[in-house]
Amino acid sequence: MINGLKIAVVLPAYNAGETLEWTYSEIPHEVVDDVILVDDASTDATAAVAERLGIHTVIHARNSGYGANQKSCYAIALARGADIVVMLHPDYQYSPRLVTAMAGMIASGHYDAVFGSRILGGGALSGGMPRYKYVANRLLTAFQNLLMGAKLSEYHTGYRAWSRKVLEQLPLLACSDDFVFDNQMIAQAMWAGVQIGEISCPTKYFPEASSINFRRSCIYGLGVLRTGIGYRLSRWGWHRSRLYAGDAPQLPRSVPEMMPTMAIAEPLSRAKTA
Repeated sequence: MINGLKIAVVLPAYNAGETLEWTYSEIPHEVVDDVILVDDASTDATAAVAERLGIHTVIHARNSGYGANQKSCYAIALARGADIVVMLHPDYQYSPRLVTAMAGMIASGHYDAVFGSRILGGGALSGGMPRYKYVANRLLTAFQNLLMGAKLSEYHTGYRAWSRKVLEQLPLLACSDDFVFDNQMIAQAMWAGVQIGEISCPTKYFPEASSINFRRSCIYGLGVLRTGIGYRLSRWGWHRSRLYAGDAPQLPRSVPEMMPTMAIAEPLSRAKTA
């Protein structure tokens, strides 16, 4: 806990069996009250490693995508009483030791969300980020800052902390089940006026770390462009997006709170629009 607030770390996992233990060993358990892993129907030993480590684990009945995995992570964390939820990839690409700092920024009351930025501090390229990804990151971030009236150093980090209030408020079930979920969630947070802070985060790219391929990166990039343009058009009143609709579906207020470890669950997929 920090300032009496319960801290949960959620690990959206897919084939993370080789790196999960490294990640888990560096989580600051002296402040983290709950660690939750959602396994998106991995084909490796991710679930077995999680069970051995004593992590509260839920396995999706079928592979449903990165966004659907995060929806399950957040819903389960809220049901288990988390006040601050830190989303950390279990591929050991981000430093788990920053969980305390990120959660502390929210516990201070100054921020509702905190992002671990690979760009602040200039460590992205030295950490092994492919140059084409770095260039795309900078261009897409500049584009979105322009359209969304913000000054974030990057929109594409997979290391994020959220307050309970924000997770209950945002209509996350309207977001994609794929990788662009992250970007849409930021857009929703900005639409809602969420106070976002950033912290410099070292990163490391290595063969065991998960990374989407060039084709999926291009698809993600197009989704980011669509999100940014849709946000600006919605602000101008020229477009009505389900992402920002007042009646858009939020995370369910009730999931099995005491769902046992290694339970099989249906994923929380994107809600269908009428």
